[in-house]
Amino acid sequence: MLQSSLALLGGSKAVQSDPGDLFAWPIITQEDEDACLEVLRRGAMSDTDVTREFEREFAAWHGIEYALAHSSGTAALEAAMWASGVRAGDEIICPSLTYWASALPAFCLGATVVFAEVQAHSMCLDPNDIEHRITDRTRAIVAVHYCGHPCDMDPIMSIAERHGVKVIEDVSHAHGGEYHGRLLGTIGHCNAMSTMSGKALPVGEGGFLLTRDRLMYERAVAWGHYERTAEVLRDPSLAPYTGLPWGAHKYRMHQLSSAVGRVQLRHYRSRMEEIRRSMDHFWDLLEGVPGVRAHRPPKGSGSHNGGWYAPHGMYVPEELGGLPVGRFCEAVQAEGAPTHPGANLLLHLHPLLNDADIYGHGKPTRIAHAGRDVRQPSGSLPVTESIPERTYAVPWFKHFRPSVIAEYALAFRKVAEHADDLLGAPERPGDPECRG
Repeated sequence: MLQSSLALLGGSKAVQSDPGDLFAWPIITQEDEDACLEVLRRGAMSDTDVTREFEREFAAWHGIEYALAHSSGTAALEAAMWASGVRAGDEIICPSLTYWASALPAFCLGATVVFAEVQAHSMCLDPNDIEHRITDRTRAIVAVHYCGHPCDMDPIMSIAERHGVKVIEDVSHAHGGEYHGRLLGTIGHCNAMSTMSGKALPVGEGGFLLTRDRLMYERAVAWGHYERTAEVLRDPSLAPYTGLPWGAHKYRMHQLSSAVGRVQLRHYRSRMEEIRRSMDHFWDLLEGVPGVRAHRPPKGSGSHNGGWYAPHGMYVPEELGGLPVGRFCEAVQAEGAPTHPGANLLLHLHPLLNDADIYGHGKPTRIAHAGRDVRQPSGSLPVTESIPERTYAVPWFKHFRPSVIAEYALAFRKVAEHADDLLGAPERPGDPECRG
């Protein structure tokens, strides 16, 4: 049933209730504060005892052998690439639609990036566009669980095994998510994630590397955890070099983050379940609404989005008379619901990935060590390039309050049902601009 006229055109807003702490994150309690004070009062901020406890608990939570805490998710991704054998002149395969840290650490290793397509429905790496991009220089595939949606890992792992390359899962958006019943971050060969304070699992500033492979774990320790090399390194290719970091980095996690992280992890499963229940309720209310699609795996698939970090929806303008996603978002914002069109910058089109000479090689860094020109111009990834016009942010609910969530769902439904009114109305110069 059509609701009253759009707020953008003079009607009343769909969202009338005060959200309170519906969107507040992270949840910090006395337990978190006490854990930090204990570290502060004994001057242990740069030690590793709390961090090691966190690592053991994090590994056990995932049911995996090795977890190594890092200063950031970016550091963990760089270590994962080096542990996977990425060296000067090598290539990694990665989606262009992702945060820059999924790809740019390759430059620090003298390697380069080849971007592959994403699936239109998941915004995750398309297994059907990987194999033809593999060369004798390919060392790793970075599978990003984008906006929480799990990648299609089984075919990606099969391709990697067939060609002898490693898979790195980037779980920064998908803590606690599952793929066919398996926790994300436990399927690839060497996996990494950010745990910064805004993420679904918030610890402050930090990141983690996860692996079942002892040699990969040792390599990651050697790369950026010099103070632990003497006790960890056994492999003869690494053991003679204890005491100094191979990567010239100090990548240990600050112990205030470790202290908060241990508390957050104890509560994460219940908090994640409440987020999931809330987000699923929101999308269930929008089932069948033209122009909008949930960005989540099919029900009953055994796959889910975990903590739903950076939740988005998929937009189908053809069902709304071709209404641009920016205009759609503008109208939803006027209804009182936070949104914006698009997602991350497309890396394959950014000048830094095509023109910048970062290290003074006299040529763009992207091709400085490559045996060929791997740059990919506009039009080379048509599905990826269509995504900014076919996605939009949705509210990230932290608590299950169905009556309030229903008001936010109504904002999206109302705009979709009044799309014809927007197509016929001129844009007003003073209206706020939506930005991706």
